[in-house]
Amino acid sequence: MSSILTSKKHLFTRISIGFALGILMGILLPGFSIQTKFVGDIYLNLIQMMIIPVIFVAVSGGIINIGSTEDLGRIGLKSVVVFVLMFIATAAIGLIISYIVRPGNHINIDSPGYDEEVTSPSVQDFFMNIVPDNIFQAISDGAILPTILFTLLFSVAVVAVGKEAEPVRIFLNSLSKVVFKILDFIMELTPIGVFSLMAFAIAEYGAAIFSALGLYIITAWAACIIAFIIVMLLPVWLYAGLSPLQFIKGIYKVWLVSLSTTSSAVTLPTNMRVSINDFKAPESITNFVVPLGTTINMAGGAISFSLLAVFVSDFYQIPLSVPEVIYLVVIATILNMAAPGIPGGGIVLGASFLTLLGLPIELMGPIAAIYRLLDMAYTTMNVTGDAAANLLISKSEEKRMYKDRRVST
Repeated sequence: MSSILTSKKHLFTRISIGFALGILMGILLPGFSIQTKFVGDIYLNLIQMMIIPVIFVAVSGGIINIGSTEDLGRIGLKSVVVFVLMFIATAAIGLIISYIVRPGNHINIDSPGYDEEVTSPSVQDFFMNIVPDNIFQAISDGAILPTILFTLLFSVAVVAVGKEAEPVRIFLNSLSKVVFKILDFIMELTPIGVFSLMAFAIAEYGAAIFSALGLYIITAWAACIIAFIIVMLLPVWLYAGLSPLQFIKGIYKVWLVSLSTTSSAVTLPTNMRVSINDFKAPESITNFVVPLGTTINMAGGAISFSLLAVFVSDFYQIPLSVPEVIYLVVIATILNMAAPGIPGGGIVLGASFLTLLGLPIELMGPIAAIYRLLDMAYTTMNVTGDAAANLLISKSEEKRMYKDRRVST
């Protein structure tokens, strides 16, 4: 029993135990549960503390490991365009399903309300906020968008310099391992954080919050399934010529890994092997597109961000205007590149996403408790999107590759 409670493999088991114990304490000791909420707040602070470091190493790692400036050319541009279009389409579907179901409105309790305004700057302010006059000040202030811009410029420069920047690349890869190890340490505290936050949630809001969490999970899975059919299955069939049965017959091997590990990074080797061996995608394109997609193509993240924003805004009775929804999608698309391909990484990005929108992050505690069930769907969408994008890009390159082969012979 002690090995189960201490093994990293069984983190979700411990989170489940913390979830259940938090419910009991919230019911039996409501006063004590409210007084000890600071423990959960410390956990949330630790998550927020890691946002900037995780964004920097995740985005830079994805770019510097591409290998050469040539690989950042034509296929790179196509990849980014496909990834962004796929993300926006999936986010739109996520928003539609979320606004149809609206799980945040199905809590039969009085909402605590929220006095702050949702962030919705003008176009000029938006771009001015992206470009800082002092990057160190921006990082110190926790400004996420300027950090992403600087990271992109820095990483592309490392690739452009080439061999002379090899020590920088090695350092960044090592730094990435250190940062994610720290994140591992913090994730080990998740059972305690969930215990405290769930106890507070039950003491403050009552057991009715579970109806919303159950509906939240169902909404997430339904949106993922619908988006899979519309955004991935149909384009692969109609454009790449791979029938739905053929695609599912191959991709289910990837799903087995993604559902069990909830890690895009861990699923990467299987995804590449299936793309090359089962889908017969060109190895040269697959070796570029699929790893790049693991870093910056998060179709599941589109569902996650859309549902999270609607859920939190409904729970706190904060109406989102059309410009705010558009801003939501833009922010989600940019943050999408920073999503770490590790189990639970979406918790960090979810907190940063709500922070950028000016929405409260307190509900990330209860959501963290059920995040494994959500992450199974989100990660599976992410890796499926990588495979689908690879097939679409490979098809678009088919004539050029055929022409190149004829010239070479």
